[in-house]
Formats: sequence, C-alpha cells, structure tokens
Amino acid sequence: MRHEDLLYVLALLKAEGIGDVTAKKLISICGSAEAVFKTPLSKLKGIGKGAENMLRQLKSPSLFIAAEAELNFIQSQGIQTAYFLDDNYPERLKHCFDGPMLLFSQGKINFQNRKIISIVGTRQVTPHGAAFCKQLIADLAPLDPIVVSGFAFGVDIIAHQAAIEQGLQTIAVVAHGLDQLYPKAHQKYVPQVQENGGLLTEFCSGTPPEKENFVRRNRIVAGISEATIVIESAEKGGSLITANRAFDYNRDVFAVPGRPTDKYSQGCLQLIQSQKATLLSSAADLVYHLNWEINQPKKAVQKQLFVQLDEQEQKVYDYLAKTGKEELDVIALACELPIYRLSGLLLTLELKGVIRPLPGKLFEAI
Repeated sequence: MRHEDLLYVLALLKAEGIGDVTAKKLISICGSAEAVFKTPLSKLKGIGKGAENMLRQLKSPSLFIAAEAELNFIQSQGIQTAYFLDDNYPERLKHCFDGPMLLFSQGKINFQNRKIISIVGTRQVTPHGAAFCKQLIADLAPLDPIVVSGFAFGVDIIAHQAAIEQGLQTIAVVAHGLDQLYPKAHQKYVPQVQENGGLLTEFCSGTPPEKENFVRRNRIVAGISEATIVIESAEKGGSLITANRAFDYNRDVFAVPGRPTDKYSQGCLQLIQSQKATLLSSAADLVYHLNWEINQPKKAVQKQLFVQLDEQEQKVYDYLAKTGKEELDVIALACELPIYRLSGLLLTLELKGVIRPLPGKLFEAI
C-alpha cells in the first residue's frame, strides 16, 4: 500500500466512534479511505444511527496529525501493514464482518499456508494440558500448519514454544500496540517468535493492554484460523470467548476433554456438551475432521531401512507388520500404549508412509 493511501486509512482508524464495521461500510460506499474524507457528509448520513455527529469529526485536522505520527512509527520500527482489501490480508479474516480494517505485524508472517489453527486455553495450565499441547503440535508438525495463539501465560505460550521447537510458523496476536508488550515476562520469547512468524495486532501504538482489548483480540485469533482448539478452560474465560467467536464465524472448534471433577476441564466439557466443539483426543482427530490430505509416496520395500522410526513407532510398526490389519484398541493393548499417545504415533507413521488407515478404526502396515 502506498504511504499516501495508508495515511488516509490510519486517519480513518483514528476517528473515534467509527469502528471496523462502519469504516469498511464507508469505504465500500465511497471506494477508498481517501474518498471517505473527500465525500460530502450529506452523502454519508445514511450509514446508521448517529451518523452525523460521528462523521463530523472526519473534518478534523487532528486525525491526520495522529495518522502522520503513526505512519512515522510504522516506518521507524519496520512494521508491516495488511489492509482488508489487499492480498496480504488473512483470507479467512476477510470473511468476518467485524474483522479489523487494518493489521500491524512484526516478523516474518506468511499467510499463504492454508493450514492455520488457533490453540487457546487457561493461563493456569496443568501438566497434563501442557503435555497434550506439546504432543499435539509435534504430531501435526509433518503437515506444517501455522499455529496461532494469544501470547499469554499458560496454554498460549506453550503453543508458541512448541511450534518453534517443531520449526513451524507461529503468530502471536496481542491486545495492544507494537510499542509495548504484555506480559512483559514474555519479552524473551519475542526474537524467536519474530524469526518463526511474528506479532500481530489491530491496535495502533500507544494502545495499552486494557481488558476490552483482549476480547477484541480474541476475534482475530478465532477468525484467522481454520479451526480453534481449546486445550483446558474453566467455566468462564477468554478461551471460551474465542471458541464462541470461532463457532459464530462457522469455523471448526475442538475441545480436549478431561475429568468432570477437574476445574480446568469444565469449559471444554461445556463446549462439547453444547455441540459447539468436537471432542479432540489426538492429532488424528483433527486431521480427520478437517479433511487434511496426507500426500506421501508409498514405499513398498523394507520401510524400516529407509524411514527413521523412534522406539515406540518401531514397536507399533513391527506389531502391524506381524499381525496385519488391526483395530486401534487392540493395538493399544498389545503395544501397552494409551489411546491418545497411540493415535499420534499412528498419524506419524501414516505421514511417513509406512502404515495406512482402513474403515472401522483399522490400521495396517504397507
């Protein structure tokens, strides 16, 4: 986007009371942000209730003073922008009626990858939740998804770290301007996140991480992705807000179940019971429900000589090679593995081209 065009977009963004929905409506009527400022107010009054008072401020020179300062900040900090009508704007977010008019980012974000998932959950993550999150991302790594989260304590930062460890792109959606960071304790993770993805926000510089901004941030986390995954959540919290927004956007929502007596399983169970989320027990569930294709060349001879398998993978493969096709539960019992762990191993073996799934939860060695 040209600097002159960006200046008008920023000026419209600075106009108090004109939110993303109204701003995009004005641009649609006038043809561009610049045209909004050059169109007589008498032709814009039909956009909604209280339009006259709201639009009158478009004539204020202070908007362009603030926009100029913001543009200087963007240029000095090497910040990238994505306008909702441009090609570099996240495709799925374009279809959200209340999606941000403009996004700011720092790092190496690339939205060309169509496999984008959001992972959210409680800040008070349990050891089981942390382990599940790491294992899920490790099992999905061969499919190279982008992992989106909110950079908060708990599940969020674990998801970002796990994605980086697996060499995946990760996007941290923050609830403030890019001249600051919340939580400050996560400053140490910023270089790695920017090298493997980046920070993303809709907020101009000087915007603090106020409570209402996190709710707005959550709609980006939900709208940007193909699916939202809730690892752990209490009965109330930001994770459920994100999940509900994803559901409203007609996105797939997944929730990891837990014991009914566990505090941080209540939110997930609530989502599953209300049929807003699909139960997620392993990466294989996600791949199946999202219909992600696994395109791996078939290898018919001595696969263990050409494919590296770890100890557990080799154990499962050897069992199937010996017995032929077998049911999931039987494999778990024979190999002494819990179902959730076996499901991830089977997905990995499928990605490596050494086994294949069959109808009826059957698997066989190729």
